[in-house]
Amino acid sequence: MIKHSKRYTYIQGKQLTDPGSGTRMYEISNYKLPSVTTVLGATKNQDFIKKWKAKVGEVEATRIKDHASSRGTCMHKYLEHYVRGTNIIDLTPIGQEARPMADKIIEMGLAPVDEYYGSEVMLHYPGLYAGATDLICSHNGMETVVDFKQSNRPKREEWIEDYYMQISAYAMAHDYVYGSHIKQGVIMVCTPDLYYQEFKVEGLQLRKWKHAFLKRLDMYNELQVKKKKIKTPSEKYQDELEPITPSEQYQEELEPITPITSPMSDE
Repeated sequence: MIKHSKRYTYIQGKQLTDPGSGTRMYEISNYKLPSVTTVLGATKNQDFIKKWKAKVGEVEATRIKDHASSRGTCMHKYLEHYVRGTNIIDLTPIGQEARPMADKIIEMGLAPVDEYYGSEVMLHYPGLYAGATDLICSHNGMETVVDFKQSNRPKREEWIEDYYMQISAYAMAHDYVYGSHIKQGVIMVCTPDLYYQEFKVEGLQLRKWKHAFLKRLDMYNELQVKKKKIKTPSEKYQDELEPITPSEQYQEELEPITPITSPMSDE
C-alpha cells in the first residue's frame, strides 16, 4: 500500500468505442476525444507488425497478442489493488502468470514512490485527446506519470518511442487541466520470466517527446479530415511550447537517456 494524497481532484469521464472505426474514445467534460493509444496506433509505422504476422501466421499472431493482452490486464489489476491497499486473488492460469510480474514491479519500480495522487487516472487535454494513465505520484520527490507495461521480451529503447510519447501526452494533459508540474515519466516493464526494465524521461527529453506526440496528433487529425489543409487544434499548443534550441539539442545528445535494468530474477 502507498500513501494517498488528495492533492488533485480528478474529473471523471467515460470510455467509449467508436462505432465506425472500433477505436477507443473518451467522453469527458463535454468533449468526445480520441484516446492517446488510438492516435499513436493510427499513425505508427506498421511494417514490423506486418512482417511479424507474415512470419508467424495470422492465427498464431492473434493468439500471442490476445494472451499478452490478458496477462497485461491481470498485471495491471494486481498493481492497482496494491497501490490502493486492497486485495485481489486470481487463481486462473493467466492470473497466476501475471502475479509474479506485478510483484517484481512492486519490488523494483514502486520502492521510490513516496505517495500517489491517482491510480488509473482518466486525463484529457480539452479539444485534443484523452487517455488513462496507470499512476500519478511523487517518485523520488518529483511529480511523475508512471505507466506499467508487460512485454514478451526485454525492450530496446529504440522500440519504445510510442511509450515515451504516450507518457508525455499524459503529462501535458495533467499539467494543463490541473496546473501541475510533472517533472518526469517512468515506464516500468516486466517480462514473464521476471526481467525488469525501467525507462525514465524528464527535462528536455520530456519536452521533446511532447513535441513528437503533437506531431503525431496532427497526423491523426489530417487523416480524419482527409488531409484538408486546415490548421489542426494541436498546432496552437505547439506554438506555445518553448522551442528546443540547438544548444539544448546538443545537450540532449551529450546526455542520452538509458534504461535501468535489473538482472533476471531467480525467483
